[in-house]
Amino acid sequence: MAKKPVKSVAKKVAKPANLPAGKAGKSATSSKSKKPAVNPVEKASEDVLKKLKSLNIESGLQADIQWCLGSYRNDKNPSGLYVMIEKALPVLKSAAVKNAKALPAKFISDLEKTIKSR
Repeated sequence: MAKKPVKSVAKKVAKPANLPAGKAGKSATSSKSKKPAVNPVEKASEDVLKKLKSLNIESGLQADIQWCLGSYRNDKNPSGLYVMIEKALPVLKSAAVKNAKALPAKFISDLEKTIKSR
């Protein structure tokens, strides 16, 4: 006996009424994945490190900040980052006196706010 060929039945997927025309069939998980939020103290530490590198000052402090950033990324304990920002603040203030264009006052005030938010 020969088997009869089976016609494939295409299922119609109903487009949800609340989605715009181009969004039908896409799930919420297929949208772009968001980066995890960066902790403000981590961002501030990275900014301080960039400034110190760009000004080419305090290589020892730069190394300490890099170490603390690595430590923070492993254990999520920001205490070392706060200490490093506190150490870097007087250095950056003295550099701002010498070169106000390199270090705007807003940058320093943002660092002070970060320390106070502890």
